[in-house]
Amino acid sequence: QMQLAESGGGLMQAGRSLRLSCAASGSIFSLNVMGWYRQAPGKQRELVAAITSSGTTNYADSVKGRFTISRDNAKNTVYLQMNSLKPEDTGVYYCNLRSVPAGTNYWGQGTQVTVSS
Repeated sequence: QMQLAESGGGLMQAGRSLRLSCAASGSIFSLNVMGWYRQAPGKQRELVAAITSSGTTNYADSVKGRFTISRDNAKNTVYLQMNSLKPEDTGVYYCNLRSVPAGTNYWGQGTQVTVSS
């Protein structure tokens, strides 16, 4: 059984930085895509950034140049470095792992990020 545990959320002022971590445990597929999604109040969950097992990355336009996703395959951990935070970055951030090629999705419990102006 796959489990994802997020950490690193909190309350920050605009312009500051924050790093989220997500550790995967259990039966981990060697080929997978790990990513971060966020859900703001009253809005749908959206992709923030994703990274493949080989390191290919993908970012939402709203975070390009400010956020960096990375992973440590030895530790089965994915990170999201968030710089120059904006109030619109506020939301619950969810870690996701999608197995390849089956496409099975696993989700963490979410961590709250609040950015004050």
